Amino acid sequence: MRNIQFLIFLSFLISCKPEINQVNRIKEDVTFLASDELEGRQTGTEGEKKAAKYIAERFKELSLQSKGTQEYLQPFTFKPKMNPHDEVKFDVNGDGTITGNNILGFIDNKAENTVIVGAHYDHLGFGGEGSLYRDSIKAVHNGADDNASGVAIMLNLASKLKKKNTNNNYLFMAFSGEEMGLLGSNYFVKNPTINTKKVSYMINMDMVGRLKKDSALAVYGTGTSPIFKQILKSHNDNFKLIQQESGVGPSDHTSFYLADIPVLHFFTGQHEDYHKPEDDSEKLNYDGMYLISDYIFNLITDLDDNGKLAFRKTKNESEDSPRFKVGLGVIPDYMFDGKGMRIDGISEDKPAQKAGLQKGDIVIKLGDSAVTNMMSYMRALSVFEKGNTTKVIVKRGNTEVEKEINF
Repeated sequence: MRNIQFLIFLSFLISCKPEINQVNRIKEDVTFLASDELEGRQTGTEGEKKAAKYIAERFKELSLQSKGTQEYLQPFTFKPKMNPHDEVKFDVNGDGTITGNNILGFIDNKAENTVIVGAHYDHLGFGGEGSLYRDSIKAVHNGADDNASGVAIMLNLASKLKKKNTNNNYLFMAFSGEEMGLLGSNYFVKNPTINTKKVSYMINMDMVGRLKKDSALAVYGTGTSPIFKQILKSHNDNFKLIQQESGVGPSDHTSFYLADIPVLHFFTGQHEDYHKPEDDSEKLNYDGMYLISDYIFNLITDLDDNGKLAFRKTKNESEDSPRFKVGLGVIPDYMFDGKGMRIDGISEDKPAQKAGLQKGDIVIKLGDSAVTNMMSYMRALSVFEKGNTTKVIVKRGNTEVEKEINF
């Protein structure tokens, strides 16, 4: 009798346990994924495996169906590129030197079409080739903005879309290998676990954690479906939208665009901590992340009864991009929509720093060329070689300042 009473009491306690509010966990998710414990989540490391396990457990908490090849996981094995211009070769026999894991969770609404919502979760580990950190001491690159922020918003959207907007199914994907060349998304597109011919569109979030005071939000891929510009405008009450039509860019949406799938990629801009150890969770704008999540949810809601979206090819701006023999050593402000190229960060011991350029300077002339935007800046830079000297004119506040640049 006592045992029965105890079981009844235990069942009562369990039933009274408060349900976790899944829609308020953005900061919690970022804090774990960007913790030192995960050692920068580099593809193939123990830190990446811990991150994959965490995301898979969150998918399970959210009652998402597993859509990987090993439950929620889709492992892929590859050999690192020896030549940066070579294409990575995936190793289907498992003899490659590095194994990464995509994580896939699915909401099955028994609908005809599926929407993919994705974000990469890997980062740079202790630095390496992609790091902009110049200290000789190794340091963990936690990647809070890049890209724990995107994963956290993806999980937030998964919590909101349960039993909502049921005219589509939803595949949520956390990609690995992005920092090594969009490997995880590339592998999925070549080895899909759903029918990609039935994918209506793909949403990608990469570096969405630092919404600035001007509320600038970049959206790429706006030309990949005729309806995108209209819905972006009609639901925008909070952002200064900076739109680019091209479906090609340095993040995982590119893999899907190249498979003739409409894409939207969201991005809050570069900053001085990009690819450095200082990209930590306490520096993120969490209120801004919730605003972005709500905005994307409203876009998805608007598109719920539109069926499979029409795909449209766009001009690939990268095909027109000049090739460089030298660099100025600055981080451009990709969110700047004024005249010139605004500097968002200065790399140490590079030409810009040695010349005395500063964050916030707006380059308006480089050599003999006027600089009116990012493309004209790149064209101006492309004519110089190592050992050249030239003049640069920047706007600093209300003053024009001229400096000498030594490449």
